[in-house]
Amino acid sequence: MTGTPTSLLTVFSDLDGTLLDHDTYSWEAAKPAIELLASREIPLVLASSKTAAEMSVIQSEMGISHWPALVENGAGVTDGTSGDLDRSEYDTILKRLTAVPAVLRAKFTGFGQMTDREVADITGLGLEKASKARLRAFSEPGLWAGTDEELNTFGEALAEQGISMRRGGRFLTLSFGRTKADGMRDIVEKLGATMTLALGDAPNDAEMLDTADFGVIIRNDHAPEMPALRGLQTGKITKTTKSGPEGWNQAVLEFVERYDSRKAP
Repeated sequence: MTGTPTSLLTVFSDLDGTLLDHDTYSWEAAKPAIELLASREIPLVLASSKTAAEMSVIQSEMGISHWPALVENGAGVTDGTSGDLDRSEYDTILKRLTAVPAVLRAKFTGFGQMTDREVADITGLGLEKASKARLRAFSEPGLWAGTDEELNTFGEALAEQGISMRRGGRFLTLSFGRTKADGMRDIVEKLGATMTLALGDAPNDAEMLDTADFGVIIRNDHAPEMPALRGLQTGKITKTTKSGPEGWNQAVLEFVERYDSRKAP
């Protein structure tokens, strides 16, 4: 982690549907807030299901490669580069997966079993982006073709191997159980942040929003309904009326002007 913040505030943000537009994947509408964070040297830590290879491209475009990032839904933390990434954790997941009964294992098709073209067809990504999405280091997403009962049995077999599974809108993801909230705590400690703001739009952001000092749910009419978070009752978590990067921009600008009056010595 090469960045040295002068602000006591650190901002954590989901990408798709939050900082990136749901349809265009553009972050143009959020540029004013991103530039304000940069001018005050406030860390902007991206937190996404994307791999380090995917994330490093986005960080470079935003000019925030000097800050860490949470990749693969928090299963790993990177420093903004994708070179020489340790993939031993991913290899261990695949190895332990072979210990699961074959009849259950056959119901799961992970990214490691797919070609770039197959991942591109499933996700809608271009071939180059699909290739980067397959460069896993901390988790294995895939498609489940069995019943819910078989899925429960599969989960029990994985748990015996120390592997957790999490079901998203399309993919079933296997990992060692780390979440965005876990990664956020690690980064907060390393950066010495005393105030955190988290922004997200979907249920897989809930733990991060609840863990942060303040959270913002970005409106996304395409996302699954967010669970009832306790912070909504206390005012610790708010919601935007605008969606995507437009809502993100407004929320961050207002928050920074209100709360980032203190600077690190």
